[in-house]
Amino acid sequence: MKHSTLTAALLCLLLGTVARAEQYQVVTEEWAPYNYQESERLTGMATDIVRAIMALTGDDFEIVLLPSMRAAHALQTRPRTIMYSLFRTAEREPLYKWVGPIVEESIHPYQLADAAQPVNSLEQLLRAPQITTRHAGLVPAMLQSLGFGNLDTSAAESQQLYLMLLAGRTDIIIGDTDAGVAYYSRQLNIAPGTLRRIPIELYRSSLYIAFSRDSDDERVAAWSRALEQLRHSGELERIRRRYGQPVGQ
Repeated sequence: MKHSTLTAALLCLLLGTVARAEQYQVVTEEWAPYNYQESERLTGMATDIVRAIMALTGDDFEIVLLPSMRAAHALQTRPRTIMYSLFRTAEREPLYKWVGPIVEESIHPYQLADAAQPVNSLEQLLRAPQITTRHAGLVPAMLQSLGFGNLDTSAAESQQLYLMLLAGRTDIIIGDTDAGVAYYSRQLNIAPGTLRRIPIELYRSSLYIAFSRDSDDERVAAWSRALEQLRHSGELERIRRRYGQPVGQ
């Protein structure tokens, strides 16, 4: 091989290695209706928003669906990592660079509509025999911080919450936003009027896209500009409405 050809080949290999090293990875978790897998395809309201942002910025980053704890670990430890959708809490604020909000959401408890003892106050909720939530994540941590000592954290995924409630294995569930409850009700063919939203807003916040701290400020700014462009053009609202979610005010 001629020296010039060898040099060019080595240069291409080096540039390819550098490009791969600088490539960002996008991670997310299973959390419908924002990010979830359906028919072996990653979809959801936030997934569509992220893809629309990348279409505007010219990025073509791989999106990887991971278990919740692994996705959070990747964001904390892997260079140039982007994760969606996250609630932007005071504890998380200094850990990442943020793009958003993409939607504002709240979390309420739910029980069966024909429950013998309807719950209407925080005091009643705190005294309930059992409240079932997922085994890890923001929701159980939030409930524990509020003083709930009646938590059952045996559910590994959201669907289990509804199946346990319908089977009489628990009286109250807390785990999803109202949009999430509507999604799982459709997925599990739960008839309208079966579930009752307890009128206690336990948490309200906005969902964001989070970048690891080593991410380039210009790239974060480019994603923020793209999101605003989607907002002003009406595309953000159209995406939200596809999933039955009106724009939060």
